[in-house]
Amino acid sequence: MRFASLGSGSAGNSLVVEERSPATKSTRVLLDCGFGLRETIMRLERLTLEPESISGILITHEHDDHAKGAFKFAAKYSTPIWLTHGTLKMCERYIPNNMTTNLKINVIDSHQVFAIGALQITPYPVPHDAREPTQFTFTNGQHKLGVLTDAGSSTPYIEAILSVCDALVLECNHDIEMLDNGPYAWSLKKRIGSRLGHLDNASSAQLLANLDNTKLQHIVAAHLSAKNNSPLLAQQALSQVLNCTLGWIGIADQQLGFDWRSFS
Repeated sequence: MRFASLGSGSAGNSLVVEERSPATKSTRVLLDCGFGLRETIMRLERLTLEPESISGILITHEHDDHAKGAFKFAAKYSTPIWLTHGTLKMCERYIPNNMTTNLKINVIDSHQVFAIGALQITPYPVPHDAREPTQFTFTNGQHKLGVLTDAGSSTPYIEAILSVCDALVLECNHDIEMLDNGPYAWSLKKRIGSRLGHLDNASSAQLLANLDNTKLQHIVAAHLSAKNNSPLLAQQALSQVLNCTLGWIGIADQQLGFDWRSFS
């Protein structure tokens, strides 16, 4: 199993998770598709992936930076989509009438494990200002990847789900001081910093400290705010918990995402 990012941040998010098998067809799943169709194809090409090779798209929630490109991509390439009922209802604005017959939509329960090809996928609900937001873990039976972005706070259930991962993609959206002193309107600052907003560096670090990280091979800080955070601040917060070098903490960049990461 390996994973890579097409880009991460308020301008668009998409993660690729792949299980390659010499005996059967590879499984490649997009987690979110927040870029336009042309941009998504270009970013896939950067990872030497053809859009026709994508086995499915998971949508975490309906916000533009996670969902706006998913349905056009799915309609063009006959790619199945998985999402909760609440997210589907809120995503109807993205679906032109002439696309509905071309879409293969699977409505999921946010507490029910399911499979796409060779990947077993565990959804879990998160606190965020969306209709029915869901995040996911992925496993091939040997290694486990946990993903958490777009959550304003942690819960014991989230920490139970994300414990004993081999890799984590973890939101470090903002630095509290930078957000407080930054250029955003007060109402937006309040929304971002609320329990239904986005995780700040310190909250992400505390969440990480509460996990069993004994198997952790990769950690990537994701969904960093361009105006209210910096890669260095995110790396400092997470590296203190893991007692590792700053460079061991990966960063999911808005423009470049991050390249393939695999497991030993």
